[in-house]
Amino acid sequence: MKLHEMKIVPGSKKKHFRVGRGTGSGNGTTAGRGNKGQNSRSGGGTRPGFEGGQMPLYRLLPKRGFKNIWAKEYAEVNVSTLNRFEDGATVDPVALVEAGIVKNVRDGIRILGNGELEKKLTVVAQGFTKSAKAKIEAAGGKAVVPGEEPVAEQ
Repeated sequence: MKLHEMKIVPGSKKKHFRVGRGTGSGNGTTAGRGNKGQNSRSGGGTRPGFEGGQMPLYRLLPKRGFKNIWAKEYAEVNVSTLNRFEDGATVDPVALVEAGIVKNVRDGIRILGNGELEKKLTVVAQGFTKSAKAKIEAAGGKAVVPGEEPVAEQ
């Protein structure tokens, strides 16, 4: 079946009833909302989570801890997964997404030190653990953090 061959199943699409179109329609004046009360008014009804005046669950349960709303959330990649790339390649967030290693970059990439690295790579990421940086440099590669200037050796 192709898109242009598809047909609407009879009875599956029902035209909505237009309310408030005169008393003869059977749904005029109050438009099916009843006479008075909260739900008959425009903007009427209760907010989500309202429990009829009873103490709502979200106020009843204890709150604990602190949630830092400015905390950065990094996509984490182990050093061992970088072996997929060819020797001498530059591995940056775009390359990791294209390779299917990372789905969402979030606030940046952080390289963790699990596993071993057998290839010489230039890895560009927002953060490295000490062990990850050591393993990348031991393999003959470079660990580069964008925006940080390299330390000049004297």
